[in-house]
Amino acid sequence: MNDEELIADLHGRWVFGWERNDGDALFDFRRTFGEFYDFSSPDVRLYDDFDPEQRVATTAVGYGAIWEPAFQKMVSAHHAVDDGPHVVVGHDLAASTLIFVARVTMPDGTTDIRTTTSLVWRRTPEGWRIVREHNSSKKLPAGSLAHVLREPEVR
Repeated sequence: MNDEELIADLHGRWVFGWERNDGDALFDFRRTFGEFYDFSSPDVRLYDDFDPEQRVATTAVGYGAIWEPAFQKMVSAHHAVDDGPHVVVGHDLAASTLIFVARVTMPDGTTDIRTTTSLVWRRTPEGWRIVREHNSSKKLPAGSLAHVLREPEVR
């Protein structure tokens, strides 16, 4: 597998790392994403506007601290890739973009979203790792993903 194919595979698997099913073990960011993020780089900048506080994490551990509480309360999260990944690879850096849709179910309700995600990967001795992340999400009308995710329509 060449670097472009490898990054495309990593980005695709990264999306589905966020999957949750009712009854799953507690979400542990490092256990789930240890092979994806650079946990030792001082250059990390990670952002997702789905975070209500719209924080920018400067470490992978800090990013995990943003998401672990919500994902531990989550009933389910189901994803489908809508476009991509599209990858550009250099010697030590690569960038990938991907659009996914997701249905996120919390105890108080369900939200359907469409997200554009851009990741910058750095080649490390351990492999390609995320050092930059930017996600922009748009909420969709309730139940609009039923046909995509093969789930019953939300009412």
